[in-house]
Amino acid sequence: MAGGDAHKDRDVLVTVEARTKGTRRSSVSHRLLQEPQNQGIHTPWALEQALKRDRTERALPFHRASHDPPPSKTRAILVDKISNKTFEHCGAKYRTSPKPPAINRRDPMTNSTSPPEERPLFDPFAPGFTDDPYPQYAALREAAPVYQHPLGFWVVSRYEDVYALLRSDTSAELRNVAADSMDNLRQEDEKKKTLLIDGFSMIDRDPPDHTRLRRLVQQAFSPKSIRALAPRIGELTEELLDGIADAGEGDLVRDLASPLPFTVIAEMLGAPEAHHTRIRELSGTLVRSLEPINDPALMRDIEAADAELSEITAEMVEWKRRTPGDDLMTALIRANEDGETLSEDELTAQVLLLYIAGHETTVNLVSGGTLALLNHPEQLELLRRSPDELMPNAVEELLRYDSPLQSSRRIMLRSTPIGGVDLPAGAFVIAGLGSANRDERRWGPDADTVRLERADARSHVAFGAGPHHCLGASLARLEASVVFTRLLRRFPKLAPNGDVSWNGRINVRGLASLPISVR
Repeated sequence: MAGGDAHKDRDVLVTVEARTKGTRRSSVSHRLLQEPQNQGIHTPWALEQALKRDRTERALPFHRASHDPPPSKTRAILVDKISNKTFEHCGAKYRTSPKPPAINRRDPMTNSTSPPEERPLFDPFAPGFTDDPYPQYAALREAAPVYQHPLGFWVVSRYEDVYALLRSDTSAELRNVAADSMDNLRQEDEKKKTLLIDGFSMIDRDPPDHTRLRRLVQQAFSPKSIRALAPRIGELTEELLDGIADAGEGDLVRDLASPLPFTVIAEMLGAPEAHHTRIRELSGTLVRSLEPINDPALMRDIEAADAELSEITAEMVEWKRRTPGDDLMTALIRANEDGETLSEDELTAQVLLLYIAGHETTVNLVSGGTLALLNHPEQLELLRRSPDELMPNAVEELLRYDSPLQSSRRIMLRSTPIGGVDLPAGAFVIAGLGSANRDERRWGPDADTVRLERADARSHVAFGAGPHHCLGASLARLEASVVFTRLLRRFPKLAPNGDVSWNGRINVRGLASLPISVR
């Protein structure tokens, strides 16, 4: 493997150990040593200061294999969490390792060494994770498919185990997390209790509340109701494509993938058009509540967005009571008036959830699917040649390849064996949807590539499984099918037109920008 390719194409971390002027250096990344400001480092103290600066942005596992001889000159070790291989680059021998080692920390006051601290196998805050989490998923599937994180929660990463977990008798309510575990999760839950969407929406409730809330909404998402939306989705798509065609280029996220599903769900709810822009801005902030939050400023922004959206929704509900229509919001209001025990908070929370769930995941499907096709040009041409025949399965394969939602939480109600591990009652478990959809045991050796003719693509878990299977799955499939069909038909010269950027989210992961040209 060429060294440039190793650094560019693999999920790797590089460490270097060296002797300089008789003083052994602590481990440090090869990149760090090469930076101009660090060329004069010759003492452990100076090197430690450089490392401290670097650790604010990176979390690198520093290690050397116990059988490696002490280096007499700069030596690089390539750490790849997926495999064990050795290769050379620029005269240095690189060895890959499936797992970072423990770290012994020495107390300078007592000269004693603390117990080893393991680097977690699952680290969604690692640099680059939100751009490409799949190498880390692969490492988990190989080393610890049912993995307990040092913070106490569990991660399930293989398809068979994820599917079993999603269909098992579990809870979605954080009150069922064991009292003696995951204090940090409970603290985060306390912070989020002020959010109306958390605790009152159907995704956060167990039966019978979940069943009741889902029943009130699901009529609008019946196959018949969704099919009736196809003409309108087609009209909206053509209008948005006209703008891209006129300019000859555009940002697929900004100009198509984002405005289309938002307009569709807003019209389904019967929201006044005057509110669309502000609701879209606020929902983009509120969706961050579905992510791990360790930033107080972000939490304040989410709380403010939740409060403003709740106020706007309450105003819309009152307006709908005075001017009812043939829409989902009116249906929810009437259900409440007919004695279906839908509280005002529950009504508002379902509307907020529909804005987010009906918008954000489809943005990721449309933009991520388009990028996947551009990155697999032979599959793109195959779809152009046979759109009617291939489109339904193509949408399923694109959902499998890059899941719009990367994970789903479950809390164990009783000790349950998953993947040969007994998950205890009260355990908080992350079902790795994105990882399961790339599991070679289920999808074969080409799991990391797009193959639109994959016979069993619809078996993916991108929409979850069991009682919490995504209510809007049919709508997302229809929107993606309409967009891909018309996008490819109108723009035979569709091509990438610059660097993509990602939204930085761990769970609702997707593109922030996808520049394209069409001429």
